[in-house]
Amino acid sequence: MSDEIKRGLQSPLRRKLLMGMAALPAIAMLPRPSFADVPATSAVNTTGLAVTDTEVTVGILHSVTGTMAISETGSVEAEKLAIEQINAAGGVLGRKIKFIQEDGASDWPTFAEKAKKLLVNDKCAAVMGCWTSASRKAVLPVFEQYNGMLYYPTFYEGLEQSKNVIYTGQEATQQIIAGLDWVNKTKGAKTFYLLGSDYIWPRTSNKIARKHIEGHLAGGKVVGEEYFPLGSTQFNSVINKIKLTKPDVIYAIIVGGSNVAFYKQLKAAGIDLSKQTLLTISVTEDEIDGIGGENIAGAFACMKYFQSLDNPNNKAFVPAFKKMWGEKTVIGDVTQAAYLGPWLWKLTAEKAGSFDIDKIAAASPGVEFKGAPEGYVRIHENHHLWSKTRVGKAKLDGQYELVYETADLVEPDPFPKGYQ
Repeated sequence: MSDEIKRGLQSPLRRKLLMGMAALPAIAMLPRPSFADVPATSAVNTTGLAVTDTEVTVGILHSVTGTMAISETGSVEAEKLAIEQINAAGGVLGRKIKFIQEDGASDWPTFAEKAKKLLVNDKCAAVMGCWTSASRKAVLPVFEQYNGMLYYPTFYEGLEQSKNVIYTGQEATQQIIAGLDWVNKTKGAKTFYLLGSDYIWPRTSNKIARKHIEGHLAGGKVVGEEYFPLGSTQFNSVINKIKLTKPDVIYAIIVGGSNVAFYKQLKAAGIDLSKQTLLTISVTEDEIDGIGGENIAGAFACMKYFQSLDNPNNKAFVPAFKKMWGEKTVIGDVTQAAYLGPWLWKLTAEKAGSFDIDKIAAASPGVEFKGAPEGYVRIHENHHLWSKTRVGKAKLDGQYELVYETADLVEPDPFPKGYQ
């Protein structure tokens, strides 16, 4: 070794660099693909997306202010966790993910405006976003006009399919119909009082629920149906009607911050959810965090994911989420489905060998994510996910106890015959 090289190794700058490398997290020292293995930008981006030799830009579009923030904040956190994990593992097609976050502010025109910005100005290769069906319906024409790709995490009413959306939550046949069948079979339930927030998803979901109750459940009858504006806090009138009609099941699709008032007022009115069956498809652990476990304990929820699920994937996911966002954070169904978005996009881009939207859309069917916290999932040809249906019972500690799950994955059917 020459004296010049020895002096270089012994220089203060060189020693600092070596010490700095020793202090890096172990994951940063893992082998990375060689430069030759990383496809050229011209090969993976032929349509002018925000892709460089080292980075690819995506958008995050959720409400972090307004009445829906109680539900959507978890989605933002989950998407950022997934992005961090993907970047730590080498990124997508050799590129780190950069994200641009926008606030839909619980306002549907704002969602459309921000979606256009992310696609037209920022040229995002994908967008993880929306919660309510109203926000999704507002942005859908934007994604279709400008050929973007949206990963939408919320359970919803179905009756939609788009080349430009991957639906990582469940549609009606996987949640509404399965839940009604369960409560009818296990509780002998025949009479139902339908409640919902006043917008597309609850109204369409209750339309499907009514058709199933009256057309498929022996002796099934809807004894009441009411809706409330988003952000409503006054439910005493409908609670009095429920006490008078005495339905077998209160079927609740109230969303966002309104849930806090609704469940507290139910309890104050003397409705004991250990005796009065209540089935919700809208209250996840995220909402219970605001409602308080003592106000909803005994209620049932039909979803595909609960934080308490006992499987290896979830046992790794929950601690990672809490490490990033705090030990007191909770994880609900939509939060978990939001976590799937960046991972499914990564797997699809790698299958397609491209970030181009048309190629991502074409490559999506059949993409499987074996590391999903809910368990194995797979993208169907209709851009929805095969997934299990589960029912949980709310506990005092704010968690759900799993009481039922399907043996197999349920095939998504967004246009069920006889329910449209």
